[in-house]
Amino acid sequence: MLDLLRPAGRDPRRVVAWLARTVGATVRLQDAHGGLLAGEELPLDEAVVADVVTGRISAAALDDGTRHVRLVGLRHPEPGAVLAVGRTAPFDRRAAEIVTHTAGVLELLLREAELTAAGRQLRRAAADLRLAILQLLMVEDTVSARRVAAGLWPGLLDANSARVYVIEGAPADRDRIADECQELTDGQALVVRCPAMDGHVIVLGPASVVGERLGGLVDGRPGTYLGGSLRQSLARTASAYGQAVSALAVARFRPDRAAVYAERTHPERLLDPAALRAWSADLLRPLDSLPHHTRAELLATTRLGLEFTAVNAAKVLGVSRNTVRARMDRVETLLGTRFSDLAARAAAHLALNTEAAHGPYDPGATALDGPHGPSGAPAAPDPVRLDDLLGQGTLRAWAANLLGCLDADGRDLRGTLRAWISAGANAERAAQERGLHAQTVREHVRAAEPVLERHLLTAGTDLYEVVLAHLATGAVAVPALGRANREQPDSPVHG
Repeated sequence: MLDLLRPAGRDPRRVVAWLARTVGATVRLQDAHGGLLAGEELPLDEAVVADVVTGRISAAALDDGTRHVRLVGLRHPEPGAVLAVGRTAPFDRRAAEIVTHTAGVLELLLREAELTAAGRQLRRAAADLRLAILQLLMVEDTVSARRVAAGLWPGLLDANSARVYVIEGAPADRDRIADECQELTDGQALVVRCPAMDGHVIVLGPASVVGERLGGLVDGRPGTYLGGSLRQSLARTASAYGQAVSALAVARFRPDRAAVYAERTHPERLLDPAALRAWSADLLRPLDSLPHHTRAELLATTRLGLEFTAVNAAKVLGVSRNTVRARMDRVETLLGTRFSDLAARAAAHLALNTEAAHGPYDPGATALDGPHGPSGAPAAPDPVRLDDLLGQGTLRAWAANLLGCLDADGRDLRGTLRAWISAGANAERAAQERGLHAQTVREHVRAAEPVLERHLLTAGTDLYEVVLAHLATGAVAVPALGRANREQPDSPVHG
């Protein structure tokens, strides 16, 4: 029996089979409702079984002249179980002691199984809560996220900012990696099994030591990678997640298999801040009439939907992909555009992230020092046009320098990339325009990635920055959207 109690072999069915062999009997282990837990069918007196189950008697011995039966009650798990042993020979002292001793062992094993199942349910509930907190942060509902976290992890989200890390490993190792992340961060981070990618673990760490502790996770562990974001406000968790995924792609090519999102010249930093915020606010103004919660939900979903596929955005948010698409369709209608146009996607991405970074725009704050109208009130600023915004000298110089890196390749990567962007990232349509094979178009786009140091074949910030560079240089037409689209008399009417 000791062999049956080793950690790898603890199974009530094996113990019941051992008992049957040892005492030469038919053995049945059943729960309080008569369900078979282990062993074989064995006819029993229901009235006596009921007395044993309810605890009126702890054990019983029955003899019908042809068969001898011993019943022993097990108090755990609640409401109990019954071990029944029947054989043709009477029970001698040794056999009776073996039955009693085995009943005690089975009670311990069933209790262990009950505690294990309860622990598993508790861990699953905790994992679901951590995912719910992350999903709330993804849609900028920091108040609800803090309220949910406060009960189980007090102080976890007290800070206003955090970094997001993504650890990638084999899907089969993810649970072990997540458990190690929990131990390493010692309650100072939110550890979530990514609902979209089977091999990913997401860690949101407000404390500065989280990144240092996670850094040792990939050492000596081939096939495991770590990507981290810059420190962002909790309301920008979705943006931080995108940065961590981008850094993870870089980590795959680094010897230490770890990378933090690199600070580089981003196009929005080369634009006039006031003009950028005014344009973004004007573009998003049709959403201002919506209830605050609805507006925030639509914008957060659209930001994720522009960064990732609708399917993965749905998994991260915990909604259906149809819900993601419906919300993005509604934003499309309100903005007067179509996200099938890659240039429009890039422009919307710029506006959404500008508001996420700086908050709602207050034109009165900048108009107080500006020109005044006849009544003495601040004059409304002239609307900012996207082509004027992207035509600023510093941005044009940045764009020309970035795209100029492609000129050294004799395959005209620049021309193929322009056609691919104009075709909405559709390789077949771009191939028709360029007179190339679709596979050649994909190879050209893939070859442009290391030159531009940006990932292009997946949607996200890298791709949209390259699209903005094409808009700034005039290589791709600036999309008509927002106020400009609504003011055109022949433009579609959107509700």
